Amino acid sequence: MIHAGCDVGSRTAKAVIMEDGEILATHVIPGTPDPERSARQVMEGALEKAGLTLAEVGCCVGTGYGRRHIPFAGARLSEIVCHGRGAHWCRPAARMVIDVGGQDAKAIRIDASGRVERYAYNDKCAAGTGRFLEIMSKPLGIRLEDMGEASLRATEGVKISTQCVIFAETEIVSLLNQGLPADSIVKGLIQAMAHRIAALARSIVPARDLVFTGGVARNPGMAAALQHTLGLEVAIPAIDPQIIGALGANVQDVNTAIAWILLIGGPVLLAWSCGTQRRRPARRR
Repeated sequence: MIHAGCDVGSRTAKAVIMEDGEILATHVIPGTPDPERSARQVMEGALEKAGLTLAEVGCCVGTGYGRRHIPFAGARLSEIVCHGRGAHWCRPAARMVIDVGGQDAKAIRIDASGRVERYAYNDKCAAGTGRFLEIMSKPLGIRLEDMGEASLRATEGVKISTQCVIFAETEIVSLLNQGLPADSIVKGLIQAMAHRIAALARSIVPARDLVFTGGVARNPGMAAALQHTLGLEVAIPAIDPQIIGALGANVQDVNTAIAWILLIGGPVLLAWSCGTQRRRPARRR
């Protein structure tokens, strides 16, 4: 059965199409102010890569902040559930997931089957999220995607006294005016952010098999800072860590999905309406 997961987040939209446990296509785009349009655009991109039409997808599960606005989703699951499942698919030994996206951060404890046991999240403040780094990159004159490498070049990080986005930006300008190296300031920002995320993880007791997901997991400096702060190995999925939520939203079949959802309970929104998959000619492997 062909099935898809669509994750419409605060900053990006992601789609993953799978068949028989194999990833056929993935697609990531910047989000738009209209979550429904973001969902349609990202799914169209994934379908084009897979050489499929939406009619050939047996079921699509939506997740993320915009999941209620995905018109073609037959089921909707919370991103907490989906990141747990996606991390487990990538690394079956995983028992904890730290997900840092554009505007929130989550720490999730999962069991041996990928089900959520405990979780904590921060979605009230930009500090400790990708948005924080994005804003700080501008006065530093460093591209967001280059901040990780910049932090790794620095031998020591500059202590940042505040993580409030407004005051931190002012502090960075002051530090630059003092002649301090931009790389050291970036390292200090990432270290401060790592301490905030680590505190979130400690609130639910960190587990040794830890997977780092979300767009911020693409930042090698952040992964290194988290590993140092927590004193634990931090694994990053071999595939794009941004798509783990959409990956976890995929389901094998209707019955499996419903049974899994009923077992999970908790932070789940279910609105199941998947139809029967239309048959199509067998694909050449």
